[in-house]
Amino acid sequence: MSKEKEPIILGFDPGQDKCGLAVVGRDGQLHQHQVVASPAAVATLVDWSRQYPVELIVMGNQTTAKCWREKLARHLPLSVPIVMVDERYSSLEARDRYWQMYPPQGLTRLIPKGMRLPPGPIDDIVAILLIERYLQG
Repeated sequence: MSKEKEPIILGFDPGQDKCGLAVVGRDGQLHQHQVVASPAAVATLVDWSRQYPVELIVMGNQTTAKCWREKLARHLPLSVPIVMVDERYSSLEARDRYWQMYPPQGLTRLIPKGMRLPPGPIDDIVAILLIERYLQG
């Protein structure tokens, strides 16, 4: 059974090696986000679509988007539409968002903002931003 009654949007930042995934409610509340290896992306999205009342999948429109869209359409319920969103500059924006979500600690605070790099992949934050772009559009 689903965890939430409110409609949910799945965000998907497709990539060749890794993918970013996010679950956001229509109210903008972030429920879950994760970076997964590309081979695990479809299974994770299918699992999340069973856990939440998914009304829409929002995905980036760049790198491998066409291939991924076809793959998702084959594996996810037909009733869930897939919307493509412009993902230009989303990685740069995600870097700033990372530091808003996880403020720097210790000596990292002393590094100028423009020189800070997140310690790991931020594709999941890109997925969050794609949902926000859709909701603002």
